[in-house]
Amino acid sequence: EAIDPVRFIGNHSSGKMGFSLAEEAAKRGAKVILISGPSSQKINNTNVELHKVTSAKEMLSKVLEYYDTTDIGIASAAVADYAPKEVAKEKIKKNDENLTIELVKNPDILKTMGEKKTHQFLVGFALETQNEEENAKGKLEKKNLDMIVLNSLRDEGAGFKNDTNKIKIFTKTEKTEFDLKSKDEVAKDILDFVEEQLLK
Repeated sequence: EAIDPVRFIGNHSSGKMGFSLAEEAAKRGAKVILISGPSSQKINNTNVELHKVTSAKEMLSKVLEYYDTTDIGIASAAVADYAPKEVAKEKIKKNDENLTIELVKNPDILKTMGEKKTHQFLVGFALETQNEEENAKGKLEKKNLDMIVLNSLRDEGAGFKNDTNKIKIFTKTEKTEFDLKSKDEVAKDILDFVEEQLLK
Protein backbone atom coordinates (compact mmCIF):
# COMPACT_ATOMS: atom_id res chain seq x y z
CA GLU A 1 0.00 0.00 0.00
CA ALA A 2 1.70 3.18 -1.23
CA ILE A 3 2.54 6.06 1.11
CA ASP A 4 4.27 8.09 -1.61
CA PRO A 5 6.04 7.17 -4.90
CA VAL A 6 8.97 5.72 -2.91
CA ARG A 7 7.60 4.26 0.33
CA PHE A 8 4.91 1.72 1.08
CA ILE A 9 3.34 -0.28 3.91
CA GLY A 10 4.03 -3.99 3.53
CA ASN A 11 4.69 -7.14 5.54
CA HIS A 12 7.21 -9.98 5.70
CA SER A 13 5.31 -12.34 3.39
CA SER A 14 7.37 -13.69 0.47
CA GLY A 15 4.38 -15.11 -1.43
CA LYS A 16 6.13 -18.50 -1.55
CA MET A 17 3.15 -20.46 -0.17
CA GLY A 18 0.81 -19.05 -2.82
CA PHE A 19 3.27 -19.69 -5.65
CA SER A 20 3.85 -23.28 -4.42
CA LEU A 21 0.07 -23.84 -4.39
CA ALA A 22 -0.26 -22.42 -7.91
CA GLU A 23 2.56 -24.62 -9.27
CA GLU A 24 1.18 -27.77 -7.62
CA ALA A 25 -2.40 -27.12 -8.80
CA ALA A 26 -1.14 -26.56 -12.35
CA LYS A 27 0.85 -29.83 -12.19
CA ARG A 28 -2.42 -31.57 -11.34
CA GLY A 29 -4.05 -30.18 -14.48
CA ALA A 30 -5.85 -27.13 -13.11
CA LYS A 31 -6.04 -23.89 -15.05
CA VAL A 32 -4.67 -21.51 -12.43
CA ILE A 33 -5.22 -17.77 -12.13
CA LEU A 34 -2.59 -16.49 -9.67
CA ILE A 35 -3.22 -12.98 -8.35
CA SER A 36 -0.11 -11.88 -6.48
CA GLY A 37 1.00 -8.85 -4.56
CA PRO A 38 4.63 -7.69 -4.85
CA SER A 39 6.86 -10.78 -4.73
CA SER A 40 10.17 -11.95 -6.17
CA GLN A 41 8.81 -15.52 -6.60
CA LYS A 42 8.75 -16.97 -10.13
CA ILE A 43 6.25 -19.24 -11.88
CA ASN A 44 7.55 -21.94 -14.22
CA ASN A 45 4.30 -23.57 -15.34
CA THR A 46 2.50 -22.29 -18.45
CA ASN A 47 -0.85 -23.40 -16.95
CA VAL A 48 -0.52 -20.54 -14.44
CA GLU A 49 -1.77 -17.12 -15.55
CA LEU A 50 -0.05 -14.57 -13.31
CA HIS A 51 -1.53 -11.16 -12.47
CA LYS A 52 0.49 -8.74 -10.31
CA VAL A 53 -1.20 -6.14 -8.12
CA THR A 54 0.11 -3.63 -5.58
CA SER A 55 -2.89 -2.89 -3.36
CA ALA A 56 -5.84 -4.62 -1.70
CA LYS A 57 -8.28 -2.69 -3.91
CA GLU A 58 -6.48 -3.87 -7.05
CA MET A 59 -6.45 -7.44 -5.75
CA LEU A 60 -10.19 -7.39 -4.99
CA SER A 61 -10.95 -6.01 -8.45
CA LYS A 62 -8.86 -8.73 -10.13
CA VAL A 63 -10.36 -11.49 -7.93
CA LEU A 64 -13.90 -10.42 -8.84
CA GLU A 65 -12.97 -10.42 -12.53
CA TYR A 66 -12.38 -14.19 -12.38
CA TYR A 67 -14.44 -15.34 -9.39
CA ASP A 68 -17.70 -16.30 -11.12
CA THR A 69 -15.93 -18.89 -13.29
CA THR A 70 -13.70 -20.19 -10.47
CA ASP A 71 -14.27 -23.66 -9.02
CA ILE A 72 -11.77 -23.47 -6.16
CA GLY A 73 -10.66 -20.22 -4.53
CA ILE A 74 -7.54 -20.35 -2.36
CA ALA A 75 -6.79 -17.10 -0.53
CA SER A 76 -3.25 -17.36 0.83
CA ALA A 77 -2.11 -13.77 0.23
CA ALA A 78 -1.16 -11.65 3.25
CA VAL A 79 -3.25 -8.64 2.24
CA ALA A 80 -2.93 -5.36 4.14
CA ASP A 81 -5.88 -4.66 6.44
CA TYR A 82 -5.25 -0.92 6.24
CA ALA A 83 -3.97 1.58 3.67
CA PRO A 84 -2.94 5.25 3.85
CA LYS A 85 -5.98 7.52 3.47
CA GLU A 86 -3.98 9.83 1.20
CA VAL A 87 -1.06 8.87 -1.04
CA ALA A 88 1.46 11.69 -1.52
CA LYS A 89 2.13 12.50 -5.17
CA GLU A 90 5.75 13.41 -4.41
CA LYS A 91 8.28 11.82 -2.05
CA ILE A 92 7.62 13.00 1.51
CA LYS A 93 10.68 14.94 2.64
CA LYS A 94 12.21 14.43 6.05
CA ASN A 95 12.06 17.34 8.50
CA ASP A 96 12.30 17.85 12.27
CA GLU A 97 8.65 16.99 12.90
CA ASN A 98 7.07 13.59 13.53
CA LEU A 99 5.01 12.21 10.66
CA THR A 100 1.50 10.91 11.25
CA ILE A 101 -0.19 8.88 8.51
CA GLU A 102 -3.91 8.22 8.75
CA LEU A 103 -4.84 4.67 7.76
CA VAL A 104 -8.24 3.52 6.50
CA LYS A 105 -9.67 0.01 6.42
CA ASN A 106 -9.12 -1.95 3.22
CA PRO A 107 -11.86 -4.06 1.64
CA ASP A 108 -12.01 -7.59 3.10
CA ILE A 109 -11.33 -9.70 0.01
CA LEU A 110 -11.97 -13.09 1.62
CA LYS A 111 -15.20 -11.92 3.25
CA THR A 112 -16.38 -10.61 -0.13
CA MET A 113 -15.56 -13.97 -1.74
CA GLY A 114 -17.52 -15.76 1.00
CA GLU A 115 -20.53 -13.48 0.51
CA LYS A 116 -20.52 -13.94 -3.28
CA LYS A 117 -19.89 -17.70 -3.15
CA THR A 118 -22.28 -19.79 -5.25
CA HIS A 119 -20.59 -23.05 -6.28
CA GLN A 120 -16.99 -22.23 -5.31
CA PHE A 121 -15.00 -24.26 -2.77
CA LEU A 122 -13.34 -21.55 -0.71
CA VAL A 123 -10.10 -21.94 1.24
CA GLY A 124 -8.81 -19.26 3.60
CA PHE A 125 -5.56 -18.88 5.52
CA ALA A 126 -4.98 -17.66 9.06
CA LEU A 127 -1.57 -16.64 10.36
CA GLU A 128 -1.97 -16.18 14.10
CA THR A 129 0.17 -15.32 17.12
CA GLN A 130 -2.36 -16.02 19.91
CA ASN A 131 -5.64 -17.94 20.41
CA GLU A 132 -4.72 -19.56 17.12
CA GLU A 133 -7.34 -22.29 16.80
CA GLU A 134 -10.16 -20.16 18.17
CA ASN A 135 -9.34 -17.31 15.77
CA ALA A 136 -9.03 -19.64 12.77
CA LYS A 137 -12.37 -21.34 13.50
CA GLY A 138 -14.00 -17.93 13.94
CA LYS A 139 -12.69 -16.82 10.55
CA LEU A 140 -13.93 -20.05 8.95
CA GLU A 141 -17.48 -19.31 10.15
CA LYS A 142 -17.55 -15.52 9.73
CA LYS A 143 -16.20 -15.55 6.19
CA ASN A 144 -18.28 -18.51 4.94
CA LEU A 145 -15.26 -20.69 4.11
CA ASP A 146 -15.21 -24.40 3.34
CA MET A 147 -11.84 -24.85 5.02
CA ILE A 148 -9.10 -22.79 6.60
CA VAL A 149 -5.35 -23.37 6.83
CA LEU A 150 -3.84 -22.22 10.12
CA ASN A 151 -0.22 -21.51 10.79
CA SER A 152 1.20 -19.96 13.93
CA LEU A 153 4.19 -17.65 14.16
CA ARG A 154 4.92 -19.41 17.46
CA ASP A 155 5.82 -22.62 15.56
CA GLU A 156 9.54 -22.64 14.79
CA GLY A 157 10.18 -22.79 11.03
CA ALA A 158 6.64 -21.71 10.11
CA GLY A 159 5.24 -18.53 8.61
CA PHE A 160 7.01 -15.71 6.79
CA LYS A 161 10.60 -15.81 5.52
CA ASN A 162 10.84 -19.60 5.83
CA ASP A 163 10.93 -22.25 3.13
CA THR A 164 9.04 -24.50 5.54
CA ASN A 165 5.61 -24.33 7.13
CA LYS A 166 3.60 -26.19 9.76
CA ILE A 167 -0.16 -26.14 9.34
CA LYS A 168 -3.46 -27.26 10.78
CA ILE A 169 -6.52 -27.51 8.53
CA PHE A 170 -10.02 -26.92 9.85
CA THR A 171 -13.36 -27.58 8.21
CA LYS A 172 -16.68 -27.05 9.96
CA THR A 173 -16.49 -30.63 11.31
CA GLU A 174 -12.83 -31.67 11.50
CA LYS A 175 -9.28 -30.65 12.37
CA THR A 176 -6.16 -32.16 10.79
CA GLU A 177 -2.59 -31.43 11.91
CA PHE A 178 0.53 -31.72 9.75
CA ASP A 179 4.25 -31.84 10.55
CA LEU A 180 6.75 -29.15 9.59
CA LYS A 181 7.49 -29.54 5.86
CA SER A 182 8.76 -27.60 2.87
CA LYS A 183 6.18 -25.20 1.45
CA ASP A 184 6.09 -27.30 -1.75
CA GLU A 185 5.14 -30.35 0.34
CA VAL A 186 2.61 -28.29 2.32
CA ALA A 187 1.01 -27.23 -0.97
CA LYS A 188 0.57 -30.92 -1.85
CA ASP A 189 -1.03 -31.62 1.55
CA ILE A 190 -3.45 -28.71 1.14
CA LEU A 191 -4.49 -29.71 -2.38
CA ASP A 192 -4.82 -33.39 -1.37
CA PHE A 193 -7.15 -32.23 1.41
CA VAL A 194 -9.18 -30.06 -0.99
CA GLU A 195 -9.56 -33.01 -3.37
CA GLU A 196 -10.73 -35.26 -0.52
CA GLN A 197 -13.33 -32.68 0.53
CA LEU A 198 -14.64 -32.32 -3.02
CA LEU A 199 -15.08 -36.09 -3.30
CA LYS A 200 -17.22 -36.28 -0.12
